[in-house]
Amino acid sequence: MPRLAFAVVVALLVTGVFGTIAVAIALVDRRGRLIDPMTRLWARLVLRACGVRVQVSGLDNAPAAPAIYAANHCSALDIPILFGYLPGRFKIVHKRSLRLLPVVGWYLLLTGHIAIDRRNAFRARRSLAEAARRIRSGVSVAVFPEGTRSRDGQVHLFKRGSFTLALHAGAPVVPISLVGVKTLVPRGLVSLRPGAVLVRIHPPLRTEGRDAAEAETLAEQVRAVVAGGLAERTA
Repeated sequence: MPRLAFAVVVALLVTGVFGTIAVAIALVDRRGRLIDPMTRLWARLVLRACGVRVQVSGLDNAPAAPAIYAANHCSALDIPILFGYLPGRFKIVHKRSLRLLPVVGWYLLLTGHIAIDRRNAFRARRSLAEAARRIRSGVSVAVFPEGTRSRDGQVHLFKRGSFTLALHAGAPVVPISLVGVKTLVPRGLVSLRPGAVLVRIHPPLRTEGRDAAEAETLAEQVRAVVAGGLAERTA
């Protein structure tokens, strides 16, 4: 509990300070030259307060061109892990409801992250079309294709929407295995314990020449790679 209390206080303080500054800067820094380094620093400070050490493998697999990074999702820690240690510039696809949060929601809106309203199919398709436009203009995107957090730490079904996006944008999909996160939060953030996690970046899967009808097949291929990356840690 002392670790959790300390982490919560630091996370709230850092998020409030950095978020407020980032929102102000975002009004004039439309290209994110200052915002992106600030976001990376924010994420690393939050993780350090939580006692989370992050290792990264497969950095050479991250393409220089825009890509879609698809990761497993089992904790709120996943977001600062990606922001802190995924190479290059990218935007996340997030639940639209996050925009209702003070500071955090303003940050997501003003810095161009992509909101998805899963309760409204028309809005969801429009958001994915906007994400495809961003990718074609040179921006990478990070997604959690399970759509919600895994309660048991297993990699569940990957929804096809993110892969329809990849096929429409003609962008490679880079599977990301976030290994060991569930061990640090076995019952959610209330059970936070210090330790190490591994961000395993796998070789990209190309989408050139593939039809949009192959989204489901691509989703399962990526899910298998991500799940394999988790199993490799304990093999």
